[in-house]
Amino acid sequence: MDPITRMMIDGQQAFAIIGTTLWVMLRIGAMLMAMPMVGSRAVPARVRALLAVALSVALAPVLPPVPAWSGFDAATVLGIARELAVGVSIGFLLRLIFEAGAMAGELVAQGTGLAFAQMSDPLRGGSSGVVGQWFYLLFGLLFFTSNGHLALISLLVDSYRALPIGTALPDPHAMAALAPTLFLQVFRGALTLALPLVVAMLAVNLAFGVLARAAPALHPMQLGLPVSLLLGLILLALLAGEMAMPVQRLLDSAFEAARQVTG
Repeated sequence: MDPITRMMIDGQQAFAIIGTTLWVMLRIGAMLMAMPMVGSRAVPARVRALLAVALSVALAPVLPPVPAWSGFDAATVLGIARELAVGVSIGFLLRLIFEAGAMAGELVAQGTGLAFAQMSDPLRGGSSGVVGQWFYLLFGLLFFTSNGHLALISLLVDSYRALPIGTALPDPHAMAALAPTLFLQVFRGALTLALPLVVAMLAVNLAFGVLARAAPALHPMQLGLPVSLLLGLILLALLAGEMAMPVQRLLDSAFEAARQVTG
């Protein structure tokens, strides 16, 4: 084979590899933009782009073949839109679970008197309560320490096998029927995490209310806020060691919902 022909074949192979990587990067990049922690403003866009390229290059050889490039026709545009929709759906389902942690933090803050402690939140955008941010970060730490990132990569590979690039999306009615169940699990998970502290703070407030009616000269309400703050911080420290299993169950429900969406 002459050098010119060999160069042409190498060039075609290089363009095929680049095309395959770009197709794979659509779903992965959309997921990284929508998922919590990595998709937040705290992570620069260049870092997310490099991570998407690295994952695409690593996963492209083990995934089903991508459709041949035929220019920007209607089928290609719809295929790109489908890939972006699947990636955003996976990332959004995982973000919902993290929002359950933030919601639990807001409920705890209301009971402990820390609701006034607001600050800028780079992970969620805007401003939120300090306790909510603490729960959000705790969810992130438990996600990575329990190898949730590896499970997410495995879920991506399974999604490409169940829903290859260029195929039609699943039934939208099944996806719509899944939404109420997942939202119910999110609200139930947030309430389950916050309920012990909320009940404890309610008991403390009731005790100080009864003491204020029984002995108003002692001014017990002046001690109510400091005692609630101190007890709330102690209970938060105790709760941190018991959150692994509830958070794991919430993450498992998110992964199961993502498999149903892509399957």
